[in-house]
Amino acid sequence: MNDQPNRPHQPYDPYGQQPQAPRAWPGQGYQGHQGYEDPQAAQQYTQQWQGQTWETQHHQPVSSAQAPDPETAILTPQSPPQRPAAPAGADVSAPGYGPATVGGNTRLTDAQRARAEGRSPVIEPGMQPAALTALLGLLLAGAAAVGTYALLVPLVVLQAVTAAGWFRLNGMWPARQGIALGFAGALAADAALLASGRSPSAILGTLGVWVLLALVLQLRSHADPDERMYGLMATVAASALAIVAGGYLAAAADAVTVGAVAVAVAVLARALPLPTPASVVVSLLAAAGAGIAAGQVTDLGTSGALLGAGAAACALIGHRVASYDYPSRFVHFTAGVALPLAAAAPAVYVLGRALA
Repeated sequence: MNDQPNRPHQPYDPYGQQPQAPRAWPGQGYQGHQGYEDPQAAQQYTQQWQGQTWETQHHQPVSSAQAPDPETAILTPQSPPQRPAAPAGADVSAPGYGPATVGGNTRLTDAQRARAEGRSPVIEPGMQPAALTALLGLLLAGAAAVGTYALLVPLVVLQAVTAAGWFRLNGMWPARQGIALGFAGALAADAALLASGRSPSAILGTLGVWVLLALVLQLRSHADPDERMYGLMATVAASALAIVAGGYLAAAADAVTVGAVAVAVAVLARALPLPTPASVVVSLLAAAGAGIAAGQVTDLGTSGALLGAGAAACALIGHRVASYDYPSRFVHFTAGVALPLAAAAPAVYVLGRALA
């Protein structure tokens, strides 16, 4: 028979030490527990923790009297602390109960900052890129007069600069895979044009294959969905522009000569320090005049004015695209140089066949 007197339950000490009194955690009151013989001290301890916030409860230094026993702490599983509820009558809008600030200031691009300040996000390339465009256009015009394979040299340069400039214009750099894919599509289109006797169907076929190839490559990417979408659109657009520039190879030689000369003159006129509406009108008139002059040298005659004006209109669209969204100096000397000529290629081919 158990002759021991009835005693309150005490925790078991596996190391054979003296029984220890149970501890109370912050926020819990002392309701006459037998492990503490001084009710007044327990009441003072309870009042000390009432009204405290989560931060003050768990970040105050712990004295040696309050520190838990290391041996007991090792054997006792610890559960994640939970945030206590706000005391009755407490102001929940106080800083202790407010939501944490986890976000910083959003990074603004130059274009967004310009819009916020009421400024235009469009900066035109200027005279130096326009001079390079004119030089490349004159090279295309002269090479077309020489022969098909001579035209390939400036055309390949135009296609390479177009692919690189489009990616940088969209803020993607370095993007070697996309640039290489777009340039490879342009080379494939050129090869298909030469193999098919300069048939325009080679451009359409290559463009369809390259769009499908870009889609497959982006689906295999492990990037975020938004980044994959941006990369897909940039790759498809760069490939399309570089491939469409091959229209100079499919067009008649006289049409290439007139169109390239007209684009060169239009871009130079657009770079003059004039108001934008006046500059556009002057550019179109200058391109039409250059088309007439180049048409007199070729077999197009006065109909070269229409071809020159059409090619210049497309070139001005490409020039405007290269000016958008605060482009950098690198964009001006790549996309700003190549996009006017690349955008004018379809007009040169279509108008050249219609006016021949």
